[in-house]
Amino acid sequence: MLNPISPNIAPLIEQGLSSSLHARITESSAQLAKLAGELKIELFGIDDAIDRVIESMRAWYVLPDLINRPVIICLWGLTGTGKTQLTRSIAQKLGFYDRFVEVQMDGFSNGSGYRSNSISGMLADSGIKEGAPGILVLDEFQRFRTVSAKGEDVKVERYQDVWTLLSDGRLPPALSFMSDIEYTLADSHYDQEREKPGDSDTVPLNFKLKPYEARALKRCLKLKEPLMDIMAWTADHVQSHLHAFRQQSSAWETDYSKLLIFVSGNLDEMYEDTAKSVQDCDTDADIFHALTKKLSIIDVKKALNTRFKPEQIARLGNEHVIYPSFSRATYQKLIEKSCANYLHDIEQTSQLRFELDPQIKTEIYSNAVFPSQGTRPLFSSIHAILSAPLVNATLWAIEQGATTHDRPLVTLDQARQNLWVRFGNHSVSYPVRFELNQLKQRTDPNFRALLAVHEAGHGLLYGLLFRQPPQELKINVASFDGGYASFAPMRVMSRQNCLDKICVGLAGRAAEVMVFGEDASTTGAKSDLEKVTATASKFVRQHGFDNRLSKTDTVQMSNENMNTDVAMTNPCIEAILVEQYARAKELLNENSAVFMQIAQELVECGEVSTSRFASWLGIEDITEQSLPEPYANRLAAFEARLQLMDRLAVTPTRIDTTSVLQ
Repeated sequence: MLNPISPNIAPLIEQGLSSSLHARITESSAQLAKLAGELKIELFGIDDAIDRVIESMRAWYVLPDLINRPVIICLWGLTGTGKTQLTRSIAQKLGFYDRFVEVQMDGFSNGSGYRSNSISGMLADSGIKEGAPGILVLDEFQRFRTVSAKGEDVKVERYQDVWTLLSDGRLPPALSFMSDIEYTLADSHYDQEREKPGDSDTVPLNFKLKPYEARALKRCLKLKEPLMDIMAWTADHVQSHLHAFRQQSSAWETDYSKLLIFVSGNLDEMYEDTAKSVQDCDTDADIFHALTKKLSIIDVKKALNTRFKPEQIARLGNEHVIYPSFSRATYQKLIEKSCANYLHDIEQTSQLRFELDPQIKTEIYSNAVFPSQGTRPLFSSIHAILSAPLVNATLWAIEQGATTHDRPLVTLDQARQNLWVRFGNHSVSYPVRFELNQLKQRTDPNFRALLAVHEAGHGLLYGLLFRQPPQELKINVASFDGGYASFAPMRVMSRQNCLDKICVGLAGRAAEVMVFGEDASTTGAKSDLEKVTATASKFVRQHGFDNRLSKTDTVQMSNENMNTDVAMTNPCIEAILVEQYARAKELLNENSAVFMQIAQELVECGEVSTSRFASWLGIEDITEQSLPEPYANRLAAFEARLQLMDRLAVTPTRIDTTSVLQ
């Protein structure tokens, strides 16, 4: 349903766009374009989000007369990706800093008291006028959950008027507050009755409005009288105004229909394991970025459904802007800009221009980036690494007689434990903490050899069976004591893919046995065995890929008619694992030369790049896993066969699909 056109602008539309209206639209659109450009310079890595937001708020900014309900834009993303900063920058750059309200929806960050218990109270205290445009930010919205993790209703006392505001932007008066005023009036009457001397009715009520009560009364009743006059009102005067207001229900609502409302938060359920990997500093940022780029409005709705009721989700609308995690390039830009800011501040203060060796920025990335945690850990690390050493270096350089013509160079020593500052014949060092470097170095040659062999086994068989390199293959890991091989996710698995996946999972143990012998194999395959057993179990019990079609797995199922003879499938599962383990050993032996290349690279460098891996196996270096099976080709072959049968007037009673699909 289209919004009715405001009477202020309807005549202009009937006559055609006037020159003044056309100029206004042109000017406002130009301001939005300028705003988008400035935001993209200020905030790295969220260009798409900025474009979406600017486009979504265009009508609100260009033609506010047409707006008769709030424009709601939801911003969802991992922590530290610039959601709140974006809203604040928009308000500042558009000149709405005096008509801007930011509410922390966690329920306690906005103070205590009546006015901070409701959205209407905080709007009333702001510079946003009734019926006029303003900007409201509902931050940390995920904490305002109304449904528990178990699906039960959660009792929420604060901000209950937010749902009405999101619906149509018209807030009812604070009837509870007016009830409090009436209670105070009644209490005063009661006190008068007790203290009245004799039969006289002339004793005035012991009643006086407090300043905050008078202010709230003025706002709720939309009074025009000065605050001091309202505070001097008698109880009868207050009561008469309350009675009159209750009789005029049409004037009750407060109109905030022209608000631009940003709903902002972190939906961990949407990001699944990505959001939970707070300790992961090893996975490349581009891997997280690629995963989060695939999220859609459907993922948002599913995540919201775990925290809010369906009717509440509906009030959030459909303008959901999803922030992906930052890519490697974005983090590198942030590091470059932050380092430049530190050097600029030093130069402005001391007139000395320091230069940083690029290797320092590389080490900052390696030691400060936690992809699932955004910019906050990065900025704090840069401050710890550069701030004190640069200040000390500045004082030292001045003492050594450095001039504005000198360019002190800051480098990193070979052990990556000290920053060296040099100019002319002068030099000094300052200790620096790159803690993750120390964690990542596997100094024990035996442990490095073991990890390299194990991960080389996984990586090689994945490349052979799925015809693409692993996304990452590393043994220099800080977040846990081991190595890993990560693979691109698949949308759907065929029967053969499942078997290949099991084979890849068993390749680490098979590689250990091939190189070190059966007795020297280790417990490093424990998690591998858990995963392949789970895959084989699904192969038999859920997917119907073995000798039985009935579903025999009761996990997450409450159907009483479900087959429960789970134990009967255990021998089938073990047979699959034994067969694929033998297959893994055979493939490793057949490709032992390439295996040694991969293992040696891991020992020497700690990781293998996808390009080198792809060149060794003669495969493509692709970034996203597609279906390995040639389904489109096989469908075309099947169609060709049917056409041939039609031309020959053959009506087969049974089609041998096996021969067609081979």
